[in-house]
This record gives sequence, structure tokens and C-alpha cells, in this order.
Amino acid sequence: MKDYIEERAISIANYIIDNNATVRQTAKKFGISKSTVHKDVAERLRHINPALARQARVVLDINKSERHIRGGMATREKYLHQHV
Repeated sequence: MKDYIEERAISIANYIIDNNATVRQTAKKFGISKSTVHKDVAERLRHINPALARQARVVLDINKSERHIRGGMATREKYLHQHV
């Protein structure tokens, strides 16, 4: 694996952990796709630094379990601000 990919995977994991970031936020911050974020954290990082991979996975799993709530709140806000 190329060095820059390993460095990116580590940077991504640290960003997710430090900022409690979602996959979408992380992808936007690093200018990469959501699938690349997933691949870096789920596959590549496991071989580079398994402990860091587990920490990032915990944050992503929490975010995944809460995403339906955030989506509902966003929809609620949208309709609260519409003028009839």
C-alpha cells in the first residue's frame, strides 16, 4: 500500500474520533468519496493500526445508529421554516 494512503487512513480515523464526525462530514473535509472513507477505515486501517480502526468504528457505529434521528430533525426544521 502506498504511504500516502496509509497516512490518509490514519488522518481520517483521527478526524472521525476527534470530531465525532460522520462519514459524510469526513468525506467533505478530505475531499474524497464516502466509499473511500469507509474503505480506509474498515479495510485499510485494520491492517495499519487495528486499535485506531476500532476506535473510529465505535464513533461511526454510534453515528449510524443516530442517523434516522438527525434526518427526522432536519425534515422537521425544513417544514417549520416553510411559509404556507
